[in-house]
Amino acid sequence: MRVEESWSRVMSLLRQHAPADHADLPGPATEQMLVAAEKRMGIPLPQDLRAWLLQNSLDLPEEEVDDEVMCCGFAGFPDEGSFFLGVRTMERLYANRSRPGGFDPPDQPDDPFWRNEWIPFLSDQDAWAGKFVDVRDGRVGRWFVGEATVTGEYESLADCFDGLAEKLTRIGGGEYPVCGVSEGRLVWT
Repeated sequence: MRVEESWSRVMSLLRQHAPADHADLPGPATEQMLVAAEKRMGIPLPQDLRAWLLQNSLDLPEEEVDDEVMCCGFAGFPDEGSFFLGVRTMERLYANRSRPGGFDPPDQPDDPFWRNEWIPFLSDQDAWAGKFVDVRDGRVGRWFVGEATVTGEYESLADCFDGLAEKLTRIGGGEYPVCGVSEGRLVWT
């Protein structure tokens, strides 16, 4: 399944099971926004990431951004502690993580905590944990400060979104014990 189809499935399930959360999400990024972001970051966005951002760029409106936290997002989606990143927040986190030598720490090129070829698309508000897309092969990995970075957690962004769709299906069916729906919103316990 392609990333556009996987994300559309996620959005359909969110609209069905948590319509108030779905209504809060903004519209897509523009091609101009993506080109400008690539220029500022100095790296091309992978095709799947680009396609996803052209469907939804999940940056909060400027007036809701909290300058005291590294990453802001829509509370409760995709889970209680992390947020999908929009173009603006993605750039900010990428700039914070990227290093002149291309990886961090500089003495561990074969097993780094971070590589400049990884573009974050999901994070907690402190940027201590999240998921990234590897521009070299499109695979999705995850990082957590103080732990080893995992590469290839998913083969693609579409696979990652398929997993989220399965979670939303279980939530909607009352089969996900740590999350339910109240007044059209996902509620995490």
